[in-house]
Formats: sequence, structure tokens, C-alpha cells
Amino acid sequence: MIDDFETKRNVVSTMKETDKKCPSCGGVMDFDPTSAGLKCPFCGHSQELPQVGSSSEAAAAEEQDFESAEQTGNHDWGKATKTVVCQSCAAESIYDTLSVASTCPYCGSNQVMEVHGEDTLAPGGVCPFKIDKKSAGSRFTKWLDGKLFCPSKAKQQAKPEAFQGVYLPYWTFDADTSSRYTGRYGYRRERTGKDGKKESYIEWHDTSGWHEEFINDELVMGTDRYNAGILMQIEPFDTENNVAYKPEYLAGFTAERYSIGLKDAWEKAKDFIRKKLTGNVREKIRKNNHADKAEVNSLSTTYANITYKYLMLPVWISAFKYNGKTYQFMVNGQSGKVGGKSPISALRVTIAVIIALIAIGVIAYLAQ
Repeated sequence: MIDDFETKRNVVSTMKETDKKCPSCGGVMDFDPTSAGLKCPFCGHSQELPQVGSSSEAAAAEEQDFESAEQTGNHDWGKATKTVVCQSCAAESIYDTLSVASTCPYCGSNQVMEVHGEDTLAPGGVCPFKIDKKSAGSRFTKWLDGKLFCPSKAKQQAKPEAFQGVYLPYWTFDADTSSRYTGRYGYRRERTGKDGKKESYIEWHDTSGWHEEFINDELVMGTDRYNAGILMQIEPFDTENNVAYKPEYLAGFTAERYSIGLKDAWEKAKDFIRKKLTGNVREKIRKNNHADKAEVNSLSTTYANITYKYLMLPVWISAFKYNGKTYQFMVNGQSGKVGGKSPISALRVTIAVIIALIAIGVIAYLAQ
């Protein structure tokens, strides 16, 4: 936990690790996804950072006991504003309290802000960017070019260089689960109907039992300020490939603290876990009985040894307007997977439907 100082003023100072000066030209160095180190955007000078497994500093984030954390509250910062003091030029700026990293608008220095108070959590780990801005833009362009119904004008308005690198807050949960279930399994059978024709039906059999499963890194977004549907499109994130939190990884990027507290995140995680367990139990029933179909009627789950991690995950975000509507796009900062919803040309859809109908008509004619 960060040492508490000047809490009455709610002042958060920059950290010198994010304001590394370039030894060649004196410019502020940013984190470089390509080299996984710091790099000067002005002269190109680079500096290495400890890599995973090379030292204790670069070790992965440790799992934290959930029950112990519950005793200290919900760990939610709220939505107030705060004053940030830049150590480079002494300028004061007002930020949303959920902001973690930014750049001083006066001198350009990087800022990583630490919230001071008893009921806060610092990130336990970071999954550093592996895809740089140029690569994110090129992957987005290729993705958009593949959208056949997207208008050409919209593709021209989308700027691949407009992506902003953001670290978003996520919770991950591990747990041992034990579930009591009831369900049924069925076999496809045939019988002769009253009209003398063969008809198929499912011969069902009831069943029940226990299912034990370890849940590893169940992912829950720590913010509701971004499009959840798009974020799900760019999953999965490699949460195992994280490093212990160091401010240097955030240098040059925007980042956000969580607005969804630990308890609320766990409730969301249980919903995700329940869906996962239901699917796994259904498949277990089907396989164990060599059945054609299976269903789960009830599932009661208990959890033990619950642990969590608070991680910052890398996302490239961009948006553009077309016909008065804003379209947002995201690129996974680790894998480069693209997500979003592109504009659709009604004319192109109509032409495609007409062509399809003509093709069906030709095939039907030739078949006759």
C-alpha cells in the first residue's frame, strides 16, 4: 500500500520512474512495446527494464487472499476529482480521480499518479504492451478493409494513427469450486408414428452428482466506462504473462484505476463462473453417459481458497465519426486482436442480396 501523505489536499505527485530523462538528449522516455524497455521518442535512445524471471522486480503479480481483503471494505475510489502536481515544472492539473497515468500538458513529462488513502489498492501487476501504435493501426486497417459492407468513405475517415494506448483495470479470480448438480441425459431414438411414418425422439434419463473444478484467472473488467462488448471481442488477454507493477511500464500511456470494487467484481465473476461450470457439467454428463444430449437442471456451488489479482491490461483505443455517429475500435495490446463495429452501407447490403437471389435463381433453373 502506498504511504499516506498530504491526504487532506488529495494531492498526488508524479513518480520519477515515469519521468526518466534520456541521457542523450534530455527528453522524457516512454515505454516501448517493441523492446519492452524505455525509449526516447526524440532521438531513439533505449534503456532496458528487468524482464520476467530475470529478477524479483520483474516477477509476476502475487495472488491475494480474497477473505482478508473483504475485511477492509469494497476498495472503491468513487468519482471525485483530484489535483496532480508535476515535479518537473510544478504545474497543477485537475484529473478524474480514476486516472492513473497521463502527460503534463505544460512540460510533457509523464505522470503516474498514486492515490493516497487507507481504502485503496495499487495495481498488483501489469501486462505490458507488446503491440506498438504503428502495428495496432496496420492491424486495424486490415481488419476494416475486410468489412465488405463498410462504405469506402468510412474507411477513408478511419485514421489508423489515431490510436491511444490505455491500460485498463481488471480483476482476476482463482477459486476451488465444488458443485452439486441435477440434470438429465438423452439418446436419440426412432419410432413409428400413428401415421406409419418414422419419427425421432429423445429418451431422457435423470441424473445427479458432484463436480469439482479449479477456476484460474476468471477475468472481470474493473471499469464500466468502456464498451464491454468490444472489450470482449478482443479477449483473451494473457494474464499469466504479467509482471509486478512498476511505474515505468505506464510511462507514455494513459491508465485508469478501477471504478468497480473488489466485492462487486467478485459477484460478476461468480456469474461468469456459473455459466462456465454449467457448460462443463453438461458436457461431463453427456460424455460420462455416452449420450446424444444433456441438460443441467440445477447447480449449487461453493467456493474455497479464493484469491485475486488487480492487473492493468493493455488496449489500443480509437474512434471516428461517420454520418453523425461515433464508431469505437479497440486492439488488444498483447495479441493485436481487433474489435469494434464498422459502419454498414445499405446500398452494398442491397446489392449483395440481389446478387444472392440471382445466384439462387440460376442454380434452381439449372437444377430443373
